Amino acid sequence: MAEHLHLIALAGPTASGKTAAALAVAERWPVEIISVDSALVYRGMDIGTAKPSAAERAAVPHHLIDIRDPLNAYSAADFCRDARNLVGEIRARGRLPLLVGGTMLYFKALFEGLDDMPAADAEVRAAIAEEAATLGWPALHAQLAEVDPATAARLEPQDSQRIARALEVWRVSGQPLSAFQTRQGRAPALQEHVLIALEPSERAWLHQRIAQRFEQMLHDGLLDEVRALRRRGDLHADLPAMRCVGYRQAWALLHEAGDAELSPAQTERLRETGIAATRQLAKRQLTWLRSMPGRHTLAADADQALAQLMACVASHWGAP
Repeated sequence: MAEHLHLIALAGPTASGKTAAALAVAERWPVEIISVDSALVYRGMDIGTAKPSAAERAAVPHHLIDIRDPLNAYSAADFCRDARNLVGEIRARGRLPLLVGGTMLYFKALFEGLDDMPAADAEVRAAIAEEAATLGWPALHAQLAEVDPATAARLEPQDSQRIARALEVWRVSGQPLSAFQTRQGRAPALQEHVLIALEPSERAWLHQRIAQRFEQMLHDGLLDEVRALRRRGDLHADLPAMRCVGYRQAWALLHEAGDAELSPAQTERLRETGIAATRQLAKRQLTWLRSMPGRHTLAADADQALAQLMACVASHWGAP
């Protein structure tokens, strides 16, 4: 049976203004923010994840930020467990849980339930990696399309991490990953929730914000941040943390340059590939978001977006 824990979720693609919107809500209601972001969980990854600043986190309690070392993966099942516990704790304190982020798989798992999927199998995963090294990830994506077309349809042919996991699930269980994601979850869903979606009406508006933000990340020291991660010596490019948008592109170019200063041409290539990858991420986020039923959609680029958000929150939580 589902738990009935009243909460509001604020979702949207990257650069759609979720953090600013959440902080505005927190100025009027006694909220604690639960991050729904698969990159913000990692320590030492601040610039490239657009992590809320120390001042912002001091002003409003934030959860599920800086809880993992980049060496250690964080799954949707981990998120569901942690988020469910936090929702109960926040409500017990007499405060309001506000879930904010853009990792749509986490939202889907929390709100629709999460079935028990096969655990990682190192032997199978190694075999898949060996095949990819020989055949290339597009060929493995084609293999996935034959056994799990639903999952393959939402993955890019170079999305090695997710293609590998989907093939691993198929080879271990004989069932497609999509079957685990669509059946009744064994972990109960949080049914009593309100999902507010920030969905820009103009693609150009979002693209401009993505470009501006990536440029700011470069200015703020994204390359130095990735250099520091590389200097640790225990991280590698195939870790989920290092495959986050921005980090993956910076890691590859720093590897190519031997961690020396990038040439102007390499820096421009990083700018172009980073912005392009972020646009693709936003496109995938919007596709996921639009498949989620019952959401309240607000145009993030509308002049009255913030006022509409406040009205929507007030309709569920009451006047502040």
